[in-house]
Amino acid sequence: MVAYLPPIMARAPLLQLSGISLTFGGNPVFDGLDLAIQQGDRIALVGRNGSGKSTLMKVMAGLVEPDQGSRVVPPGISVGYMEQDPDLSGFATLGEYAAAGLEPGQEYRVEMVAEGLKFRPEVTIENASGGERRRAALARLLAEEPDVLLLDEPTNHLDIHAILWLEEQLRSTRTAFVMISHDRAFLKALSKATLWIDRGQVRRRESGFDGFEEWRDTVWAEEDEARHKLDRKIKAEAKWAVEGISARRKRNQGRVRALAALRAERSSQIRRQGTAALELEAGQQSGKRVIEAKGLSLAFADKVIVRGLELRVMRGDRVAFVGPNGVGKTTLLRLLTGEIAPDQGTVSLGTNLDIAVFDQTRAQLDPEASLWDSLTNDPQMQVSGASDQVMVRGAPRHVVGYLKDFLFDERQARAPVKSLSGGEKARLLLARIMARESNLLILDEPTNDLDVETLDLLQDVLGDYPGTVLLVSHDRDFIDRVASITVAMEGQGRVLVYPGGWSDYQAQKPVEAVADEIKPRLAEVREEPKVAAKKSGLSFTEKNRFETLPGVIEKLESELGKLGELLADDTLYTRDPVKFAKASEMMAERQAKLAAAEEEWMELADRA
Repeated sequence: MVAYLPPIMARAPLLQLSGISLTFGGNPVFDGLDLAIQQGDRIALVGRNGSGKSTLMKVMAGLVEPDQGSRVVPPGISVGYMEQDPDLSGFATLGEYAAAGLEPGQEYRVEMVAEGLKFRPEVTIENASGGERRRAALARLLAEEPDVLLLDEPTNHLDIHAILWLEEQLRSTRTAFVMISHDRAFLKALSKATLWIDRGQVRRRESGFDGFEEWRDTVWAEEDEARHKLDRKIKAEAKWAVEGISARRKRNQGRVRALAALRAERSSQIRRQGTAALELEAGQQSGKRVIEAKGLSLAFADKVIVRGLELRVMRGDRVAFVGPNGVGKTTLLRLLTGEIAPDQGTVSLGTNLDIAVFDQTRAQLDPEASLWDSLTNDPQMQVSGASDQVMVRGAPRHVVGYLKDFLFDERQARAPVKSLSGGEKARLLLARIMARESNLLILDEPTNDLDVETLDLLQDVLGDYPGTVLLVSHDRDFIDRVASITVAMEGQGRVLVYPGGWSDYQAQKPVEAVADEIKPRLAEVREEPKVAAKKSGLSFTEKNRFETLPGVIEKLESELGKLGELLADDTLYTRDPVKFAKASEMMAERQAKLAAAEEEWMELADRA
């Protein structure tokens, strides 16, 4: 006798979209979209800036009504959405806002989440920064524990330690979630499926973000091949349509209609969005030694930013500064570039420095100004007598043409900056700093809001840049790809310097912790240089030479700069050939001396 087994019933999706169509003028954002979120789903939602990722997430959250289609959430299932710009009106503090959706007695959940995210519930709404507001929105969502989490750029404004905490929370949860993020490491660590939005079409792949780029490139290659075949078929049919007139009295109307249909199919295909034309150009070469910090200390009231730091940045270095929010990374950048003075110690800047700054607060952009005015009103980009052109790396360009290099269309040129998304503001700021020549780039959180493709381009551009880069970022993957040195700020003035990127820092850190009693940390640079010098392998004479060489190098660099200015005069040779020959001889002599002095200093530094 065979026992009867009832059929296994498939679980209903936690959230289902069916036949979703949405248009905001022009090409549809989505057309006939079907999508289901199941129990246990961990989905990376990816696509270019402006492709509709945030819009799709708002449709999932029920905040945007589609033109057609339906959204179904079963009874008893809750969907939580992390707002990028939360409305905190009506609340006194961030903690009050974060706890608003909880039952009485459950406020402890906010405190637990706040500790991991490093946000202060007691901060008043009027005194909260944009980053604190975002963290409060994330804390509220995590404390509510919905059945489906919709996370739109959750790592923005989080430091690496908070990102790692959030990673661990999401890794251990049984809640389904969909996430949008530019942080490759975050997506790779958590995703088990990928939703890719591309020109109104949403594709799903049952595999994490790790293989996304290979999948994307394969899809695009197949698409290009199909388009090429269609173009060849249209060309052949068009040739027949022309030549067939003389060969036949009556043309085959069926083939003519087929040709019209092929042309309609080709014209209906939406072109892929291009990539931003990022380009950096270094002007004059800086001195080999770009920044020399000795015994650098700074404190504000009872908060120590840095204590006794020794740091040397050479031409071509890519230095990443990492550490918790509020530890003073931006302040240290300002110290190292001479913008603010230290309490103790000195900072020496190299010669011939042309500095360009990418500011994390986007303070260089006037929210009320148009994109057009943001470029033409920049004194370093103005073209004399021209209101529709900007100077780009020494050559005039039309404003709209240059904006198109950064993926802005003509309609956006007169729009205010405040209408732009976070990624668009980042691209506009990149357009400004990339228009000028520089040899020292200060990049303070450049990766926030940029899509993966633009981050790839930025990484490639920085790789080819002959100048020096100082970078603040919480994007571990980007740091690993770009940095040659990592400066870790651990609080209370402790600053550790490691070769390599984030992964190298993490690999070296445990070893250093074990050897803490044996090997002095680079962070706690001695407050008594004479005592430290005794521990080095240098003789008294060598130590004296080691201390005086930086001054010799600086003097030689200064002399070379003046000789270079003299020889830059095209008329010098014809006016005074003897002076020209003497200056050329002195230039060669000092270049040789500078190379020898730098080589000697590097050798002594290794031994010290």
